Amino acid sequence: MVVPLGEWAGGSFGERARCVLAPNADLMTLDGTNTWVLREPGASRAVVVDPGPSITSHLDAVAEAAGEVGLVLLTHHHHDHAEAAREFAERMGCGVRALDPALCLGAEGLGDGDVVEIDGLEVRVVATPGHTADSLSFWLPAEAAVLTGDTVLGRGTTVVAHPDGRLGAYLDSLDRLHALASERDLAAIWPGHGPVIEQALPVLDHYRTHRRSRLEQVEAALATLSPSERAADDLARRVVEVVYADVDPVLWGAAELSVRAQLAYLEHGRPGR
Repeated sequence: MVVPLGEWAGGSFGERARCVLAPNADLMTLDGTNTWVLREPGASRAVVVDPGPSITSHLDAVAEAAGEVGLVLLTHHHHDHAEAAREFAERMGCGVRALDPALCLGAEGLGDGDVVEIDGLEVRVVATPGHTADSLSFWLPAEAAVLTGDTVLGRGTTVVAHPDGRLGAYLDSLDRLHALASERDLAAIWPGHGPVIEQALPVLDHYRTHRRSRLEQVEAALATLSPSERAADDLARRVVEVVYADVDPVLWGAAELSVRAQLAYLEHGRPGR
């Protein structure tokens, strides 16, 4: 399913991007994975970000939307984003670049501050670890937009996937995106799941406030427990049942990953905070 950006966001912008929505909707992926096809106007080759799951109909739709592909980029290693990367790149005759060299194909890895240029398209790499250790965002200065993978979603909030994900790193990444939005006139967020966000700053403000509020709730929940309860193997689940009581219990497994990240953050201190 090819989705023009304007239909996602209710506006008309984005000369350089199309979104191909993967048919893998569930509680964790929302409407499905957003595969982004980026191309400089008039250029022949495209950049494909997060080919997504290995679903033939989806990869066919991405190939049709992209035409000639110069490069595949990955925001992180989770299967709903990266599973089909090698398969799709081999089909299209291009390379794959990601932070993790193990995910790369015929190309070098990516690092913070790298600039990817394909036929006039400029994509700047911003390291945004936290959801996972290898999470990257891709900033398109010409569109005043940033592709955030799972670091910021189009709806709801994301999971800090402990132990690979780290809350301290995630909070720093939100601060970094907020600074980018404030200082570089970044307007839009093009997420890995959910609709396009046309106003980046209010959403980033919400994300930062929400995370710190949850952390305070975790601290409050811990204060009600005895030393033996705090030492129990099921501590994270006990905290989830208190702090995430407003969340559908179906999502408590994912919430427990975030709570484990919060507990690790509290245990090891919060330098500078």
